[in-house]
Amino acid sequence: MAPGAHGDLGQSSELPFGMAMSTAADNFTPLDRPVRAAIVGLGRIYDLNKLGYVGNGDVDVVAIVDPNEDRRVQRHGDFPTAQVFSSIDELVSSELAVDAVEVLLPIVSHEEGTTKCLAQGWHVNLQKPMANSLASARRMVDAAMENGCQLRVMENYLFYEPLRKLKSVVDRGELGPVSGYHLKMVASGKGGWDVPGDTYRWQFDQAQRGRGILLFDDGWHKLSTAIWLFGPIKEVRAWIGSTEIIEGVEIDAPTTVLWEHANGIRGVWDITLAVDMYLRSDYYTNDERWEVTGRKGFARVNRCTGRGVQQPSFEMYLDGEMRSQHALDDDWASTFRDSGRHWLRWLRTGEGPLLWSADEAIEVLRVALACYQSSDQGGLGIDPQTLR
Repeated sequence: MAPGAHGDLGQSSELPFGMAMSTAADNFTPLDRPVRAAIVGLGRIYDLNKLGYVGNGDVDVVAIVDPNEDRRVQRHGDFPTAQVFSSIDELVSSELAVDAVEVLLPIVSHEEGTTKCLAQGWHVNLQKPMANSLASARRMVDAAMENGCQLRVMENYLFYEPLRKLKSVVDRGELGPVSGYHLKMVASGKGGWDVPGDTYRWQFDQAQRGRGILLFDDGWHKLSTAIWLFGPIKEVRAWIGSTEIIEGVEIDAPTTVLWEHANGIRGVWDITLAVDMYLRSDYYTNDERWEVTGRKGFARVNRCTGRGVQQPSFEMYLDGEMRSQHALDDDWASTFRDSGRHWLRWLRTGEGPLLWSADEAIEVLRVALACYQSSDQGGLGIDPQTLR
């Protein structure tokens, strides 16, 4: 596939079963020129999110924002014509013309940063997880509605080509009626890229708030892919464990989550921590695998962020034969590029689902919070829709 082709993948994506496409502003008018964009937050994940903006004719990056001067100087080379600011308030005071903002802030700052941007009439592409609570998420949705803005919560895994292949196989019924869905996730302590200490401090602060790095932060992707593949979840059962890795710092594993979709399909998610295991990865050391079993065969995605299983990223067993896909784009960075391009193209056309709209992201948040409620009650089944 040509390097630029992936940017259109999201335009034809089906919505999750039973979920209607929703947008924050019914009167949205697509832009008839490149999007004037600001990027707020220049930390580790910026290196991937910027890929949707670099060399993209749909956008003109007019501002970059971060309180860290070293980061501002370093990142300015990516967008030399952009103005540089230390805060959203400083950007607002400049009266610079902005259409949309890429918000890459710690979760605890999402509501404050997002509502400031929305109050200016700027559309927002928000990093996941959306918020720590439903109340906070709703306040952001309300702010988007009040200001006639679009609020999108980015979910890059929906743009991972092996997972898109898996969804295509499932949707076409190639496996027959689906019998079950299994996801395995192993967090490793060795390998991968360098992560700034302040990033981990925010993550550990999140853990103290009862929002673990594996289930809530990284796990947001896994819950999103489950809903994307099989639709709304009607019941969740979870057992969330804890492992101390250094004194005073605990990781939320081992953890097991089971759920049932409204269509009767059941999923199992196994989260394991292997502190001393080396995992080859250009990014985070996370070994992830998805497997869908149908009455006629099974299909699986062998990896995503890390490269633990050195086999084709997508395989399907059918009619006694294992069929492998060797030419899929399985570089995790491509998902950020394609998600960003999808968002910016959407602002130019208004066509297709947002992946995710804020309303859809709230449904992911409900499931995550239902996991915690279930675990607190000894694995009791929880309907996410009962959470208010």
